[in-house]
Amino acid sequence: MADTKHADRKAAKLAREITAFAKAHGGAEGQLAYIGQTGTRVVLVGDDGAWGDLVAPTHAVAAAAAEQAGLTLHDSFDGEFAAKVRTGPYEWSRMAGIQLGGRAAG
Repeated sequence: MADTKHADRKAAKLAREITAFAKAHGGAEGQLAYIGQTGTRVVLVGDDGAWGDLVAPTHAVAAAAAEQAGLTLHDSFDGEFAAKVRTGPYEWSRMAGIQLGGRAAG
């Protein structure tokens, strides 16, 4: 019973964070990505192209949070959904540093 209450509270907290992100970025869509024992990543893409993510302890908590927030979910992060993401110089320099084995921007 305590586990269910904890999961419900965690889902509600994540739903508030998803809603806040969507409000700050003119709306949002998302995708749930299983990341092993760590849980499930909730990838968010705002209508303005901003992106972010949250981590839920389980897929069920992530799905419940997305549903509570009214988040439209995509099955995968590709095609038109991925094309909505807008990156800036920070992301490009960080990705280049990681790919080239150099120091990531920070």
